[in-house]
Amino acid sequence: MLTPVILSGGVGSRLWPISREFHPKQFLPLAGELSMLQETLHRTGDLEASAPLVVCNEEHRFMVAEQLRAVELDAGALILEPQGRNTAPAVALAALHAMAHDPEAVLLVLPADHLIQNIGAFVTAVGDALPLAREGRLMTFGIIPTSPETAYGYIQRGERLSSDSFEISQFVEKPDKETAQNYLADGSYLWNSGMFLLQASAYLQELEKYAPQMLSCCREAMAAAQIDMDFVRPARDAFLACPSDSIDYAVMEKTQRGGVVSLDCGWNDVGAWSALWDVAERDEHGNACRGDVIANNCSNSYLRSESRLIAVVGVDNLVVVETADAVLVADRHTVQGVKSIVTQLKQLERPEATTHRRVYRPWGSYESLVTTDRFQVKRIIVNPGGTLSLQMHHHRAEHWVVVHGTAEVTCEDKVFMLGEDESTYIPLGHKHRLVNPGQTPLELIEVQSGDYLGEDDIVRFEDIYGRSS
Repeated sequence: MLTPVILSGGVGSRLWPISREFHPKQFLPLAGELSMLQETLHRTGDLEASAPLVVCNEEHRFMVAEQLRAVELDAGALILEPQGRNTAPAVALAALHAMAHDPEAVLLVLPADHLIQNIGAFVTAVGDALPLAREGRLMTFGIIPTSPETAYGYIQRGERLSSDSFEISQFVEKPDKETAQNYLADGSYLWNSGMFLLQASAYLQELEKYAPQMLSCCREAMAAAQIDMDFVRPARDAFLACPSDSIDYAVMEKTQRGGVVSLDCGWNDVGAWSALWDVAERDEHGNACRGDVIANNCSNSYLRSESRLIAVVGVDNLVVVETADAVLVADRHTVQGVKSIVTQLKQLERPEATTHRRVYRPWGSYESLVTTDRFQVKRIIVNPGGTLSLQMHHHRAEHWVVVHGTAEVTCEDKVFMLGEDESTYIPLGHKHRLVNPGQTPLELIEVQSGDYLGEDDIVRFEDIYGRSS
C-alpha cells in the first residue's frame, strides 16, 4: 500500500515575521486559503493511498490535529518527535510504524511546506516511479530547473531507468551563480525537491548499512512508543540519543539503489518571501499585495498586511510584511538574509523570534491586547468542544466577559453558564475551568489583575491534554 508521510517539523525562519518557531509556515495560509500542511494533505487525496502519517514536533501536535479536523481529514497516525532530529530519523520513525501494519508499505515522503501547482503532473510522476520503488529503488523527485537558482541543491541524472526516471549520478550542494548557470545549460541537473518515494523496508535496510546507530535509536524509540488516540509518542530518551542528519546525507548520497524522477509540476519550496512573490498573483506593476495595502508608484514588490493598513510609495523590488508585533522591510533579492534577523532576536531573547501576539493552544488561542505591570487584557477564543484545564493562580484574579458564544464556567464548586454580554469574576486562588459546550467558537475578553501576570502562574489539577501538574 502507498502510504503518504508528511514531514511537518520545519521552522521556516526565512519567512519571519509570519512564520515563527511555535507557529511555523506549514500551518499558515501563505499561497491560498488553506495552510501549506492542509494543501499537502489534500494533494495526497488524488492518489490511491492509505491515510497519511504526519511526523511533527510534539509542541505542534494539537495544531496539526486541529488543521486536520478543519478540513475533515483523518491521519493514519501523528508521530510526535520529542525534539527535531532532521529528516532521516523522521522517515525512519514513519517507516517502522508503517511496516508494523504493512510489511510491503511504500512511503511517499513529502515536506508539509511545499507548493505544487500542477497536481496532475505530480500524480503522474508518482505513478511512474512506483514500480521502481516496489523493486527496492529509493526514488527522489528532481524538479526540472527554470532558472539558475543558488538556493537549491541539485541532482545530476545518470543512466535512464524508465521514461522520466534515472539513476543518480551525484548530489551537489547549493552552487554559486556561475555554477548554477552551467547546470542549467548542461540540462542533466535537477533541483533537489526533498520529496521521496521508497519502500519502507528498503529504506531501513540502507539506513542500517549507512547509519546503524540512527536506526537502532529509532527502533528502540518506536518499540517503547506510547499510543494516545492518534498520537504516537516515541520513547523520549531513546530518540534524543539519535544522531541528527538529513535523508540525503545519511542515505541518498551513499546508496547504490537511488533513483530520480524528472518532474515539472510548478513546484516551489516557499523558502523565502521572494518565492512567494514568484507564485503570487501580481498587478500590472508586478506587485503582489495581500491584506490591507495601498501601493502608489510601486513595482515588483511583495506587500503583505496582517493587522493594519500598509501604505507604500515610490519603491521597487521591496518586501514589506506586517504583523501585530513586527514589520519586515527588505530588498526582494536579499530576503534569504531574514534568517539572520531571527538568529539575532533569539540571541536577544525576544519573544518575536518564537511566538506571535496570538498564541495557539490545544483548546483555541489567546491574544494579549493590553499589558502593564498590574493588569493585562486578553482576547480568548475557545474552539467548539474546547476545554481549558481545571486550574488556579497564586498571583492574579480574572474577570471574564463573553462577547460571542456560550461559556460553561467552573469556579470552585459552582458550575454555571454565561451567554453573550454576561460576565463573571474568578478570585485569586480559586480553582476554575472554562469550557465551550457549543457548536461555534466562544470568544471572551479576560482582564487579569495582580502582582504577577506571567503564563507560568498556573497550577493545573485536571487537563484533557496531558498538561496537569
